[in-house]
Amino acid sequence: MQKPAVTLMVKAARAAGNVLLRHMHRLDALNVVEKDRMDYASEVDGLAEAEIIKEFRRSTPDYAILGEESGSLGNGRYTWVIDPLDGTSNYLRGIPHFCVSIALVEGGEPLHGVIFDPLRNELFTASRGSGMQLNDKRVRVAERKDLAGAMIITGFPPRERPRASAHLKCVNALLTEAEDIRRTGSAALDLAYVACGRADAYFEAGVKPWDIAAGALMVREAGGKVCDFRGRSTGPMDARGTIGRQLVAGNLKVCDALQNRIVNTGYAAAFD
Repeated sequence: MQKPAVTLMVKAARAAGNVLLRHMHRLDALNVVEKDRMDYASEVDGLAEAEIIKEFRRSTPDYAILGEESGSLGNGRYTWVIDPLDGTSNYLRGIPHFCVSIALVEGGEPLHGVIFDPLRNELFTASRGSGMQLNDKRVRVAERKDLAGAMIITGFPPRERPRASAHLKCVNALLTEAEDIRRTGSAALDLAYVACGRADAYFEAGVKPWDIAAGALMVREAGGKVCDFRGRSTGPMDARGTIGRQLVAGNLKVCDALQNRIVNTGYAAAFD
């Protein structure tokens, strides 16, 4: 049975998902702003986030909110961490790979996470200590023992382009062992896919709490591990940790092997 907080999060995520679907037929008419170099947001991001916030303000007025579009709102013991449209670039180009991501965080640590893919009607949920589900079915990370034959997902965010050469050197080394490396355009779905065994591992730099809070919890609850490029904790997933960070995720063996490759190729040193 879903916990009450997850039920509320699912309701909010589905409402935001409906906003995304309603506007897909008019992508050419959307107002789009460039928040940073090659980092875009559309009016749909704002509309979807407003739908989520409305739901949470009605039910939990004393909780803080950290939204990708709205920033930090209020103070409280608990914080809703919201990405109303993870995969905006995909969405604006009509590429069918994007989602809504919501986490409830206490003391910087996610308690509950929901990731909703409205196009596929796939609902990923997790609660700390209670495992991870895909459409109410319990799932776990893949059982791969090492990087040999692994399918790894990464990302190339615009804010990290100055380190692109170090990143590509790491990718080049990984491709001597891995089956393939993908770049899908949605960090939240990347982590959800690792958690349910569709991908073996994920690594990316420059991610922020709204990108990863729900997905990182899911990987852990599915039996996996998340850390930064040096193997350390990823830091608080609330308003104290909005500076971009690095993340590695996978089952215990693959995550450790991937993190070691990131160090050995010099990619981790690019952030020192």
